[in-house]
Amino acid sequence: SEKCLLRHFSSVGFWGLVNNAGISTFGETGWLSMEKYEKIADVNLLGSIRTTLAFLPLLRKYKGRIVFMSSIVAYFSLGNGIYSMTKAAIEKFCDALRLEMKKFGVRVCIIQPGNYARSTRIQPPVSAEEIWNELSEEEKAVYNKEYVQERANFFNSILSKGSTNGNEVVDAMVDALMSPTPKARYMVAKLTEKALVFVCALFPTVVMDSVLSYALSK
Repeated sequence: SEKCLLRHFSSVGFWGLVNNAGISTFGETGWLSMEKYEKIADVNLLGSIRTTLAFLPLLRKYKGRIVFMSSIVAYFSLGNGIYSMTKAAIEKFCDALRLEMKKFGVRVCIIQPGNYARSTRIQPPVSAEEIWNELSEEEKAVYNKEYVQERANFFNSILSKGSTNGNEVVDAMVDALMSPTPKARYMVAKLTEKALVFVCALFPTVVMDSVLSYALSK
């Protein structure tokens, strides 16, 4: 239980917490049920917050480190807006926590991986048939099976291009925990992914929307 863990670590010391839990799903906004939004937010966002709050007294006491698993999709979305939403929220939670913990000597670090779907298997291949069968009648009246199949194929192609070098993300996590001067953010991504984040962060929204709309149309 949580109380037993806290008692144990109070006597032996507690210096690092890694919030790594995460789940994902695919679908346009109206395709997803409220239950799915709640489940993914509960694991990806509220789960990390619950764990952080539980161990915060010990982390302050031992001047520890807190590491959060975010993603470059905190900056943009290509079919998994529900996942992007939770990662963007985690980023803002960390920004507040990092500043608040500075006076206690606690470091807060964010890992921002690119596409490592083939390493983590966080997202299984998408089935257009399953998506269609789960759509409400209202959504079926707006979309058609061909469109759902196109979006599923597009998303599956992204998943298939994911890196298998998951050790790169682990190395960043280790550095965040062990380095005398850890970074606030570790972006572990391909050059093209970093370029997309750069465009999103520095260019007007209309430019980013045009880039993503072009990608989605291919």
